Amino acid sequence: MNGEDGPDGTGGEEGRTGTALELLVHGVGGTTPAEMLDDPRTVRVTGDHIAAVFRRTEDADAESRPKDYRGRPVPEAYVWCNLTSGNGTRALWLLLLPFMVVNLAHWMRPTAHGRTRTVRLYGLLVRLAGLTLTVLLVAAACEVALDLVAWQCAGTRVCAERHSWLGFLSPDMSDGGWWSTPGRRLALAAVVPAALTGLLWYLSLRTWRAYESQPPTDREPGPEEGPGHTALGRPGFWYGRRLVARLRAAHTAAALLTVAAAVGAPAARFDRRAGGPALLDTLGWVLEAALAAGAVAVVAVVCRRGRSENRLDRELDEHVVRPLPLAALALLVLALLYGGWARPEWTSAGRLPGDMTFGGITLVQGLLVLALAVVAHVIHRSLPDARVAMRGLGGPAVAMLACALGGVMSGGVCQRVSDWLDGTGTSIDGPPVLLTWHASVIPPLLVVVLLLCAALARHTWRLARVERDAVEGDHPGEAGDPGRTRRIALTRALATLTDRAPLLVALTSAATLLLGAGALVGALATGRVPGEAARGTYAVVHGAAQTAQALGSWLIGLGFILFVTWGRRAYKDPSARRTIGILWDVGTFWPRAAHPFAPPCYAERAVPDLTWRMATWTRATGGRLVISGHSQGSVLAASAAWQLEPSARKRVALLTYGSPLERLYGRWFPAHFGPAALGSLHEEVDCWRNLYRRTDPIGGPMRLPGDSGPAVDRGPLKDPLTYGRTELHPLPAPILGHSDYQADPAFAEERQRLLARLRPDVPAPRHTGRPAPVPPADGGSGDC
Repeated sequence: MNGEDGPDGTGGEEGRTGTALELLVHGVGGTTPAEMLDDPRTVRVTGDHIAAVFRRTEDADAESRPKDYRGRPVPEAYVWCNLTSGNGTRALWLLLLPFMVVNLAHWMRPTAHGRTRTVRLYGLLVRLAGLTLTVLLVAAACEVALDLVAWQCAGTRVCAERHSWLGFLSPDMSDGGWWSTPGRRLALAAVVPAALTGLLWYLSLRTWRAYESQPPTDREPGPEEGPGHTALGRPGFWYGRRLVARLRAAHTAAALLTVAAAVGAPAARFDRRAGGPALLDTLGWVLEAALAAGAVAVVAVVCRRGRSENRLDRELDEHVVRPLPLAALALLVLALLYGGWARPEWTSAGRLPGDMTFGGITLVQGLLVLALAVVAHVIHRSLPDARVAMRGLGGPAVAMLACALGGVMSGGVCQRVSDWLDGTGTSIDGPPVLLTWHASVIPPLLVVVLLLCAALARHTWRLARVERDAVEGDHPGEAGDPGRTRRIALTRALATLTDRAPLLVALTSAATLLLGAGALVGALATGRVPGEAARGTYAVVHGAAQTAQALGSWLIGLGFILFVTWGRRAYKDPSARRTIGILWDVGTFWPRAAHPFAPPCYAERAVPDLTWRMATWTRATGGRLVISGHSQGSVLAASAAWQLEPSARKRVALLTYGSPLERLYGRWFPAHFGPAALGSLHEEVDCWRNLYRRTDPIGGPMRLPGDSGPAVDRGPLKDPLTYGRTELHPLPAPILGHSDYQADPAFAEERQRLLARLRPDVPAPRHTGRPAPVPPADGGSGDC
C-alpha cells in the first residue's frame, strides 16, 4: 500500500476514508494477540513470526468497509515479544552482559547543547572502554587454553597424567611427540580463542541481519529544533549499519591480534636469549612490530567518528570492514607458524606473563572510566537537571560496572578451570596473580552491597509505616483492615526502590573502583596471591585474606551457574521474565553504538515497524490513530512517534500506562528522554495522556513542567480498586502494581477521550480551555 493509492487500490482522494486506528503495543514479557484484542479469533495482517500486527478476524478487511467503522476505530495489536524472548539457548546471551552494559553507558550521557566536541569525546571514551572488554574476554580465553591447559598442565607430568586427553601434548607422556613442543602446543590451543572470536563475529553479523537490518522510513532530516530536539527523531537513528560493521571489524581484528600476541610473544621472548638464532630473533621483532601496527590501526578505526544519524546511511566503509579482520587473521597465521617453529631447547615452566596483560587492561579501564567521569561532569554542568541520575555520572558508573563484570567473569572462568585442572593445588602455578586478587575482592564487595541493601530495606520499612496513614486516608469511611493496609503500604514502599537505584549504583561502582585499584596495587606490589601476600601479618588479616581468596573463587562458580539458570528461566517463564525483563529490555532497547558484540537491539526492528505502520495508515486512509503503549511498549510508541513526519505526528494521539519514559529513561538517558524531549513530544502529537499507580515499581508520571504536567499525567490511579468488600466487588480486589491497567475504569475513560478526538477533519484545537467531553474522575485536566 503506497501513499498514492487508497485501500481499495484506487488512487486519489476517493481512497482516503478517514478511518481511525487504535494501535496497541504490549510491554515487558509480552502477551498474545487474543489477550490484547480481547478476542480469541485473530489474524496476522502484516509482519512475520518475529514481530507482526494482528487484528480480530472480523476486522481483517476493515479498509474496504469504512462505513462500518464510523464512530469507532479499527483495533490492531503489535506483538514484538519474540524479539526479546525465545528458547532457553538465548540465555547464553547473558554471557555478553558486560558488552551490553558498556553499550548502555554510551547512551547515558547528560544533555548538552553546543558542546559537540565534548559529546564526541564522551562517545569515543565509551567505545575505547568497549574495546578493552573485547580484549579482556579473548585474553581470558587465551589464559585458559594457552596458559593453563597447553603451557602449564600439558607441560607438567602430574597434571597431564591426571587428564589423559592431554597426553599427546605432554613431552613425557608422548615421548617427545610432534605436538609436545611448547610453541606447537600454544599454536594448537590458539584454536579455542580464535574460534570464540569467529563465533562472536558470526553472531554479531547474524543478529544484525535478523533484528536490526530493517531500514526506517527514508525521509529528509528536519531542522534542529533547539533544546527540545531529540536525536530519536533523526532519520538514521535506528539504522546503525555503518558503525556496527566498522566496530565489528575493529573488535574482530583486536581479538585476533590478541590471540596472535599470546602465541608469538612467548616464542619471541625465548628467541631473544643469548646465543639464540638471529633469524628467529629478527622474525620475532618483525612480528611484534606488525602486531603493534595492527593495534594502532584498530584503535584508529574505533576512534573515528561515531554514528551517522542525520540521514539514512546505507554505505559501508569497504576499506575497513573486510581488509582489517583479514589482515589480523593473516598476522595470526604468521604468528602460529612462527610460534610452532622447532626449538629443541624450549621447555615450558611456570606461567605465561599474563599479569602484565591483565594489569595493563585493568589500568587502562580505570583511566578511561575516570576520564569519562570528568567529561560527563563537564557536560552536565553546562545544562544541569536535578532529576538526572547521579548528577550526570550514570554513564561512567555503569561503564565501571561493565568493566568489573568483565573482570569478574574472566577471572572466574580462569580460576575455576585452574581448580579443575589442578585438584591438589600444587602441580601447576595457576592463573595470573591479578585474577586471583580480582576474585578475592568479591566477598568484601558483597559485604558492601549487603550493607546497602540492609539500609534500603530499613528505609523501605520506615516508609511503609508512613504509607499506612496515606492508605487509610485514601479510603475514608471504610472499616480498617490492618493486614490489608500493611500490604498496600508495603507495596507502595517497595515501588519506590526504583527511585533509589542511582544511590545503589553510585556506591557499588565507587566501591568497585576502589577495590579494583587495591587489587591491582596488591598484585603488582607483592607478586603473590592474597593468602600468601598476607603471610607474616596479623592472624586476623591472614585469615581474612585466605577466606576471601577461597570464598571468591567459589562465589564466582556459583554465580555463573545461577546466572545462566536464571537467564534460562527468564526466557522460558513469563512470570520470571516480567520480574527481571525490564532491565534486559532497557539494555537491548538501545542500538549497538559502543560494542558490536552486545546482544541485538530489538528497537531497530520494532520502531521502524511501528513507524511504517502509522505512516502508511495515515497516508492511505487520511485517518488519525491512537497508539497505546504499556511499559516498554510506551517507549517504543514514543520513539516511533518521533520518527514520523510532523504532519503525520499531528494526527497521532498517545496513551501510555505503566510507562518508564521519565522514571527510568528520562533520569538515566537524559540526552534522549529528558524533560525537554518529552515536552516537545507532548507539543507535537495531537494529544497525550499518561496513567500510573503508586504501587507500580516501573511506571510513573511524566513530570512535564507547567500546564503540560496535568495535561499529560492523570492523577495516580487507585490500587487496589476497592479497599474492602462491596456490592460490586464482594471479594477482595488484588493489588495490581504494574499489570492490568485495563481493569481500571480510568483506562477506559482516557481511552474513550482520545478516541473521541479521532475525526477525519482537522484535529481539535489544543489548550483552548474548553471542558473535556468526559470530565476526569480525579479532577485532572481533560485537555491535551
